[in-house]
Order: sequence, then C-alpha cells, then structure tokens
Amino acid sequence: MLAGAVFVNVSAAAPALAQAPSAQPDAPAPAGAADQGSFVIGPEDVLGILVWREADVSGDVVVRADGMITLPLIRDVQAAGLTPAALADNIQTALRDFITDASVTVVVRTMNSRKVFITGEVARPGAYPLGSTTTVMQLIALAGGVGEFANANAISVLRVENGRTRTFPFAYKDITRGRKMEQNITLLPGDTVVVPAK
Repeated sequence: MLAGAVFVNVSAAAPALAQAPSAQPDAPAPAGAADQGSFVIGPEDVLGILVWREADVSGDVVVRADGMITLPLIRDVQAAGLTPAALADNIQTALRDFITDASVTVVVRTMNSRKVFITGEVARPGAYPLGSTTTVMQLIALAGGVGEFANANAISVLRVENGRTRTFPFAYKDITRGRKMEQNITLLPGDTVVVPAK
C-alpha cells in the first residue's frame, strides 16, 4: 500500500527520560515514505499518540475534518497543518499540568490526507492514498491497469497549482516501450489521472 509511517519523539525530561525508547512501528516504513521533518498532518490522517509509561493517555486517533484531535485530559488539540514534531511538542506542553515528565511520540500510521485520483477506463477508478513516491504508471497499476476500451495514448494528469489547472500528457504505450519516460512524472497530492475511452 501507499500508506507510510512517520515517527517523532519529544522528551520533556532530559536526560532521565532521554533513555525512554522511541515507539516502534508496526511495520517498516516503505521506501520513499514522507520525510518525518516535512510531512504536514491533515484531516483523516490516523495518528498514534504515545505517552511514555502513560497508557491511559495514549492511543490512536483520527484527525477530524476541522483539523482537531481529542485526547484524554487535554481534550481538543489542533493537529492539521502541523508536523508530527510540532504536534508532539504541543501535546507535551499541554500535558505538563497533569504529567510533569511526559515524553510524547506522534506516529502517523496512515496518511489519508494525501490522496491522488484516477478516473476513466481503469479497473478500479477512485482515490488512492499517497504515502510514498508514486508515478503515473504506478498509479495505473494500482488501479488495475488500463481497460480494453481505453485510449491509452491520450491519458492526462491534471494538477492544480496556484488556482490554475495544468495538464501533463501521458502516452501509455510510449512508457511501456521505454520511450519518453519524462512523461511518467511523480504524482503530487491532489493530482488526477484521466484515462479516456477511445
């Protein structure tokens, strides 16, 4: 899957708590997963909030449409728009009224806020999470490949930049023959791949 994981640990009580182990992922992050320093949390992302030795205030949460998450003791916290490190800092600061030596780790378990879309003559059109580097050809493969009635040499990628839509052509047969590989661009969140019919 495209889902990745980002891990950030913030320790409030160095050096004593500096020995607290960072949370371990359930599975290794895939190659190309979003850089932990630059990933920005968005709505629908699934986060693991881990407070060292405080299981009662740890757990998984989903970022709501308003960008907030709800945690025990401190209730609503703004998450969208922050990096995991910044969110861990904010949670740790808020917890100090209750847990003086809190050590907080934020884990991005699923990057649901980063999506690309594919529509038209493919087996499984729809939205796909973008957790790692993905090219146009890779997305087509994830969507089950082009259909029998697809105009495979007239595929296009739509990208909105600064309020304007740019179109990038993609000739499927060229790529399969190893030609004009520059068309096989890396997708960005929000891109839409259109596979027209003949």
